[in-house]
Amino acid sequence: MRFQANRDVFSDAVSFAVKLLPQRTTLPILSGVLIETTERGLTLSSFDYEVSARTEIDAEVQEPGRVLVSGRLLADIANRLPSAPVEVRTDDNRVIVSGGSARFTLLSMPVAEYPSLPVVGEPTGVIPAGNFSAAIAQVVVAASRDDVTPVITGVQLEAGPTALGLVATDRYRVAIRAIEWHTEQTDDSTALVPARTLQEVGRTFGGSGDVTISITRGGDRELIGFSADRRTVTSLLIKGNFPPVRRLFPDVVENFAVLSTAELVEATRRVQLVLEREAALKYSFSTEGVTLEAAGGEQAQASEQLDAVLTGPDMVVSLKPQFLLDGLSGVHTEFVRLSFTKTENPNKPGPVLVTGQRSKDEAGSEDYRYLLQPNLLLR
Repeated sequence: MRFQANRDVFSDAVSFAVKLLPQRTTLPILSGVLIETTERGLTLSSFDYEVSARTEIDAEVQEPGRVLVSGRLLADIANRLPSAPVEVRTDDNRVIVSGGSARFTLLSMPVAEYPSLPVVGEPTGVIPAGNFSAAIAQVVVAASRDDVTPVITGVQLEAGPTALGLVATDRYRVAIRAIEWHTEQTDDSTALVPARTLQEVGRTFGGSGDVTISITRGGDRELIGFSADRRTVTSLLIKGNFPPVRRLFPDVVENFAVLSTAELVEATRRVQLVLEREAALKYSFSTEGVTLEAAGGEQAQASEQLDAVLTGPDMVVSLKPQFLLDGLSGVHTEFVRLSFTKTENPNKPGPVLVTGQRSKDEAGSEDYRYLLQPNLLLR
């Protein structure tokens, strides 16, 4: 094999191919990037039996072939090469990478032992990349990072005839987002995608035009594929039943407060400075506004008052500040509504529902909803 390619294009392609590979693997061959020549140039691929990445780039091919080489090492080298065309060629079991006056020699891996990449099925739907990326960012923060319960480490995609829903939870909060998409299917279906993979998909394809989503079922390996701009990512789906968290959301809430999103974010960040880890912030809502209070270790204390428009009776809730900030990061409106749900125990605050608000008086769209369980105040 021998080819030349643009240095930046080649570096981006290798970085994309290795981005989803695990830092450590029991099979060294799975840490490799497979480079193959095509009629248009090159394809670069990676696969660890769970996640695959494949991209195609233009290149000037002098000698066709295929080679497998250490992915992360090649990515580091390509990123550091001088700003000049990259030349890659093979010499027996060695791969020689050169650019400008720089030259590197790497050992190749046995291509015959590399697994075949999964085949992506027919498209399920097409979605605007920017909207999809934003929705992923809004929801993925609520996914669990505890591998003890794999089913909640994923984001559930709920594919309908007109909209695609995204749902995530870690038991303490739930995030939901709905976005319009184009699909030929008439039935509803779901796909539970690992949150880490979906987050990388959002980052990678955010600047593309449209993303094609393909859900492939049948057999033991159910998978999902995301494709855009000559790039494809596939992932095995998580097996198991996602908890029915949508039923936790109330139909109507009559007790709520509306306040500036930016002011609430900044005040929460300031007041939480005195808190010890995992401690909660106290939010007291009244007709005079909202007061944030924190009591930290070594007698450190902080408080701040903000303007807020309260509908319904006064309310006091205690929330983990970072959990609230995660929800507020998904509110893309000037104002935010914090709705206080009820429980059977009048002395026990219910979950707090976070939604966007166009103005102090006009409710916003509920395409994005974030439900946060408060830490109960000791009375």
